[in-house]
Amino acid sequence: MQASIAIDIGTGSTRAALMGMDGRVITIAARPYDQIVPAFGWSEQRPDDWWAAAVETLRTVTDHARAEGISIESVCACGQMHGTVLVDADGQPARDTVPLWNDKRTLDYVTRFERQEKSANWLALTANPPTPAWPAFKLQWLRDHDPAAYARATTVMMPKDYVNLRLTGRRAMDWTDAACSFLVNSETRQWSRRVFERLGLDIAKMADIAMPTDILGTVTREAAALTGLAEGTPVLVGAADFPVAMLGSGVCRPGLASEVAGTSSIVTLLAHEPVLDPEISNVGTPEGNWGAFVLLEAGGDSARWARRTFHGDTLSYAQILDAAAQSRAGAGSLFFLPYLVGERLGAHRNSRAQFFGLGAGHGLDDMHRAVLEGVAFAVNRHLRVMERATGTEPELLIASGGGAKADLWLKIKASVYQKPILIPEEAECGLVGCAILSAAAAGRGSIEEAAGRLVRHSRRVDPDPRWSDVYARMQPVYDRLYGEAQQFYDDLDALDAANRSEGDNLQ
Repeated sequence: MQASIAIDIGTGSTRAALMGMDGRVITIAARPYDQIVPAFGWSEQRPDDWWAAAVETLRTVTDHARAEGISIESVCACGQMHGTVLVDADGQPARDTVPLWNDKRTLDYVTRFERQEKSANWLALTANPPTPAWPAFKLQWLRDHDPAAYARATTVMMPKDYVNLRLTGRRAMDWTDAACSFLVNSETRQWSRRVFERLGLDIAKMADIAMPTDILGTVTREAAALTGLAEGTPVLVGAADFPVAMLGSGVCRPGLASEVAGTSSIVTLLAHEPVLDPEISNVGTPEGNWGAFVLLEAGGDSARWARRTFHGDTLSYAQILDAAAQSRAGAGSLFFLPYLVGERLGAHRNSRAQFFGLGAGHGLDDMHRAVLEGVAFAVNRHLRVMERATGTEPELLIASGGGAKADLWLKIKASVYQKPILIPEEAECGLVGCAILSAAAAGRGSIEEAAGRLVRHSRRVDPDPRWSDVYARMQPVYDRLYGEAQQFYDDLDALDAANRSEGDNLQ
């Protein structure tokens, strides 16, 4: 029996899975780790933590493969995007920590760029508006705030690329990660010298761009001893977790729409060409298309925050959903704006979260439901922006990510969007996407053909008409709250700065 191995280097954990030739998960192992938050809006992790988690989880699944007599055909990784890893000539991290996709420390660099440049002049080149998430601006920050590490770095790569480097000793970045960096020419699909010169960055530090199904290299003797993989096992270049999860949910042709509900919530519409709009970002897809997307930074992270804040992480997510189910649709006219870590685009990236409408009659059940509904309202606002920009209104969405397992949340979303949501049979869409890439790399059809064989949709969640009526009345109020709250965000920043400076005197 043959299988492939899929690795998912996520924000909350790394997972490795043994994947059958039919795309089903045979066994899976996970190891969690934390985000490091040294200041408001900052978010970091250690590359060595990703590698340690990859070693542990790979050892578990390779032990299972040996016990069951399963041979491993290849390894394919996907991973969180935008985490800008500096690697030195010896293949070691040039600095201990890496700014992640949701890190906002580059905000000043983005606003300076926007003051000095017309973003529209760069949109056609990069296919993306400027945002603190992009590696382009993270590299500027690293150059200026850790010049020794920047100088020592010989290669810039993304999180899954670092794990691939440790497995093979080879360096590359795939098309999907590169396309969403603000550093690529969207027509040539190569690094743009014009952007590097404008931002004062060294193009020579960038890893070569490859396609996800390319074979990067093979497992080294050292990596084999650590992970249990056989020396010489082929390792694919792989791709970013978000487009791979779309692929694993069956979204691999223009006109299809996806919501990836993980730590963030991302709504995407596939097209042959990027959609050039200042409120829309574009990512390359594994099969070579473009995905126009809008993103809510704190999607699933809002539920995680509520679990930690209200219950000290003592309740399971299932119990949280059960509590929210005790509240009626609309949560007693209670609103939650889910901007716990700000926003990626727009004039107010420093936005904050809030509850609005709290009364003495509200309880924790209502607050939990308001969190779930607030995320749905925020995503729906993004979905309407996308529909206006593309002139396309998809009939349904295909859901993936951890949020696709939460039935109540799916019903809330379907009712807010007023669209059915289709659910893949295998919830681990990122892992299935890796299996699809492995199948295509092995010559078993194109990526689209492999997806057609390996992806199955098991159920459909339809809107509840009564809930939809409630939410249709609430959405305009949510939109007004979103707009009116923006006037306070700069004031909150000033208060934060003043309070921090006086903090020692207040102890």
